Amino acid sequence: MSKLTGKVAVVTGASKGIGAAIAKALAAEGASVVVNYASSKAGADAVVAAITAADGRAVAVGGDVSKAADAKGIVNAAIETFGRLDILVNNSGVYEFSTIEEITEEHFHKQFNINVLGVLLTTQAAVGHLGEGGSIINVSSVVSSITPPASAVYSGTKGAVDAITGVLARELGPRKIRVNSINPGVVVTEGTQSGGIIGSDLDAWALAQTPLGRLGQPDDIASIAVFLASDDSRWMTGEHVVASGGMR
Repeated sequence: MSKLTGKVAVVTGASKGIGAAIAKALAAEGASVVVNYASSKAGADAVVAAITAADGRAVAVGGDVSKAADAKGIVNAAIETFGRLDILVNNSGVYEFSTIEEITEEHFHKQFNINVLGVLLTTQAAVGHLGEGGSIINVSSVVSSITPPASAVYSGTKGAVDAITGVLARELGPRKIRVNSINPGVVVTEGTQSGGIIGSDLDAWALAQTPLGRLGQPDDIASIAVFLASDDSRWMTGEHVVASGGMR
């Protein structure tokens, strides 16, 4: 039997990159998956098609995690389609790099609304449905500890996610719901490529700081998500799993 047979998962921001890889990996281990997207329906549909082609179960559901009504709708789709909820992966996120002189209110609120408020709202919508053994996985970032230049706002959002992970692990532990984070290093995705990170000075700096000598791939993160979603990590909560090839 697969590790997640009979389980139901919601993965936010799953139309591409790390989220798509996590959705596919959870499905490969037997979970039924709600593939959330904010704007790329085509991308989410492609993820669902890949899952169903491999005899998995998945549905694409649109919604902006920074809006309470949308967050509830995403979670409700899991209940209405699959009848339960066991796993929530808070993966939706955006990043923009700006020096302190360049930071604007829009720059700040865009990132904090999605990266932080989105985690809170989607978790809030999910906790009433997660039973004993439920797992919440927050996708944070190694930037919360390495704090690279020109990332004050983005690093601030991920520092907040780390703190929220710890708080909710304590708050939800008595209900036997586990809360952990994955903190990736630089991962090669559509976003890091189109955003100009891959091939940039930041890319070169990150690679030079990575003992394993390569950048991450989405599947590197997805396998950790499967571990945290499964009973293999049943004695773990409040942990920040740094997946960065050794970059600190």
